[in-house]
Amino acid sequence: MDQFLVFLQKSPFNMILLGVVLASGTMLVWPLVSRPFRRTSEVGTFQAVQLINRRDAVVLDVRESGDFAAGHIANARHLPEAQLNDRIGELEKFKARPIIVACRTGSRAPTIAGALRKRGFAEAVALQGGIAAWQQASMPLQKN
Repeated sequence: MDQFLVFLQKSPFNMILLGVVLASGTMLVWPLVSRPFRRTSEVGTFQAVQLINRRDAVVLDVRESGDFAAGHIANARHLPEAQLNDRIGELEKFKARPIIVACRTGSRAPTIAGALRKRGFAEAVALQGGIAAWQQASMPLQKN
C-alpha cells in the first residue's frame, strides 16, 4: 500500500488517472445500486401490454403533438408534458385504473408518473425506454 501511495505522489497525472478510474467505476455501478431506492415504478413493453390487456390500463403519451401524430400506442391519450398541470382534470376518471406514462425515450416519463402518484393516481407507472423501446420491441403504432 505504501508503494501505491508513493506511485500516486510521483506525478499529478497518476492522481488524475486514479480519479477518472474511480469516477467511471462509480458511474457504472450507480444504476445497479440506486435501483432499489427509486421512487418511480417502470414497466417494460411486455408488462405494459399485460396491463393494457388484463387491467384496462390507460396509456398517457406526454410527447409533443408532432411526435404523437407520427405514431403512438393504440388508444393512447395525448397530454403533452407542458399542459399536464392545466389538463390533469381529464384524467380524474381514470384514478382507479393503471396509467402507463410514455415519452420518447423513457427519460421524462418516470418524473411525470411520480407527479401523478403524488396527485392520487396510485398505479401510475412509466414505460421503460419510452416509445423508442416500444418500436424496438416491434409493437404496433397507430398514426393519425
